[in-house]
Amino acid sequence: HVHRTIQLIKSHGKRAGIVLNPATSLSAVENVLGDLDLVLVMSVNPGFGGQAFIESQLAKIAALRKAIDALGKKIDLEVDGGVNTETAKRCIAAGADALVAGTAVFAGGPDKYAANIKALRG
Repeated sequence: HVHRTIQLIKSHGKRAGIVLNPATSLSAVENVLGDLDLVLVMSVNPGFGGQAFIESQLAKIAALRKAIDALGKKIDLEVDGGVNTETAKRCIAAGADALVAGTAVFAGGPDKYAANIKALRG
């Protein structure tokens, strides 16, 4: 009951979001998109770090950006999974507002974190 859950969250004055796994189609959110504050596109199958970015998710990101913009609402579009210096650029170009990066940030240990983050920001 996605709609009911979104309404419950919002009734408590909180922002509501939804996550789309790689195999989940956009039709799963089209009827509630206007009620959301955030859509997170998983660009890997959730479960463990270090997976390769699933290229087909770029089209999903672009389609979501178009749908969000058509609504004229502030809905954050976030991407999580396989985000590195190359895929980050492509996700932003497709319309993402925010990126989640794990392996790309933590590679090389604490002495590399700042440089890794700087590289992701391009």
